[in-house]
Amino acid sequence: MTITTRDIAANGMTFRCRGAGTAGEPVILLHGFPETSHMWIPLMERLSAEGYRCLAPDQRGYSPGARPTGSEQYRTDVIAGDVFALADTWGVDRFHLIGHDWGAAAGWVAVGARPERVLSWTALSVPHLAAFAKVMAEDADQQNRSSYVGFFQAPGVAETALSADGFAALKAVWTASAPEEAAEYLSVLEQPGALTAALNWYRALGGARAADTFSIPLGPIATPTLFIWGNRDVAIGRVAAEANAAYMTGPCEFVELDAGHWLVQEAAEPVTAAIIAHLARTRP
Repeated sequence: MTITTRDIAANGMTFRCRGAGTAGEPVILLHGFPETSHMWIPLMERLSAEGYRCLAPDQRGYSPGARPTGSEQYRTDVIAGDVFALADTWGVDRFHLIGHDWGAAAGWVAVGARPERVLSWTALSVPHLAAFAKVMAEDADQQNRSSYVGFFQAPGVAETALSADGFAALKAVWTASAPEEAAEYLSVLEQPGALTAALNWYRALGGARAADTFSIPLGPIATPTLFIWGNRDVAIGRVAAEANAAYMTGPCEFVELDAGHWLVQEAAEPVTAAIIAHLARTRP
């Protein structure tokens, strides 16, 4: 299936988006840090072959035309608003939503805010934000796993460290990605202001402790949900992953994989199979 690239205007900005499929139920896919919509290409190809049409934006901060200054522009509620604005421009009312890492965080907020517009929700790696905040407040292991957040929030310091030696630190993160995929990520994050914009997602939290940072009220989720977590994830521990279930009032499937944080790259086939089955179950 052919992957297309086009610019879409939404929320007064312009987002670079990848698409696949021309008919069928719509699917929006949200990437995380430090990636772009490129991460979703193999999944979009499979979904379009299954009869879905897909849209994956380079999110706020990653698209050159959607890179506002100021960390307050990167709160999860603001980014969740981009999701619905993009859907409106795309011409769809209800859609399936998939998110990984920060894309999952924004997706949780979107589903909580406008559940009537989301047919199904798939979160990769990151659990319900209230579950994550609670565990961060109580679990020393999760606090240790999330200690990098404070470093990313230090203005200038993180940019210097991550861009040193030709962005060596970021290249070390992308070892599970194909060379052309890593090259695409680098081509975006080395643009002027892009790395700061991507780090502003962390800086918008307001504090290093997740228990103090997720200021958007997020109640129980009734939308049919698939939560996929890798048991070798260095950022999200088992306590946080298993705490997710307490915040679900609708059907929720928890898939644990023998993989790390980069689920799409490390466990492509089981991730794809689980998502296709989930979407099929939740078709109107």
